[in-house]
Amino acid sequence: MRSLFVFTSPPDLCSYLPHERSALTYEMVSELTAAEYEARLLAGWRRFGFTMFRTTCPACEQCVSVRVPVATFAPNRSQRRCLALNDGAITVRVGAPAVTDEKLALYDKFHAFQSGHVGWADHGPKDPADYAESFVEHPFPTQEWCYYSGEKLVGVGYVDRLPSGLSAIYFYHDPDERERSLGTYNVLSVLRAAGAWGVPHVYLGYLVEGCRSLEYKGRYRPQEALGADGVWRLRT
Repeated sequence: MRSLFVFTSPPDLCSYLPHERSALTYEMVSELTAAEYEARLLAGWRRFGFTMFRTTCPACEQCVSVRVPVATFAPNRSQRRCLALNDGAITVRVGAPAVTDEKLALYDKFHAFQSGHVGWADHGPKDPADYAESFVEHPFPTQEWCYYSGEKLVGVGYVDRLPSGLSAIYFYHDPDERERSLGTYNVLSVLRAAGAWGVPHVYLGYLVEGCRSLEYKGRYRPQEALGADGVWRLRT
């Protein structure tokens, strides 16, 4: 790993829990292997592109890193319905990340919907260079999962394949297809792939109880959470 600089943001209003104050520590790197990132992931870090980050909030510990043990995961009734609805109707194509007008339009459509539906900040259309910096330019190979209904792009996800797990980075989808629960289908697809590829864990990032956008991660059981002492334990 080659680190360029480390920066901690000053405490500010939390975008997940508005009654809390948040702070993040960032580390920008120019070089990073999948194994090196996995070591950071196990310690609670996440990343977009060449920027790693972790929460360093002054008085709140609600952001909890979670992962799903692939061998013991069992889909619940709702998740089984999601699989039955989408298997055969949705095609998943896994490849190298790239910027296209189709992806930019879908990203903007998803974020505009989320802005009105769950109160996300509306930053306007995504700039191609900014999109590339977040999702296309990586220090080690990253997978782009594209979901199609026929030839129509309805979802895009980014996944790190690490030595002992898969890490789901980000997913967006067509809000007109929300009855398909494509976010759920994406996680279930990643879990299936992890089983087929023989890796033991799928990392889902931060679970934040009380945050509508992130509480869904608690539905994949059994799952493990990273404690403040650095130990991963089964969530009850």
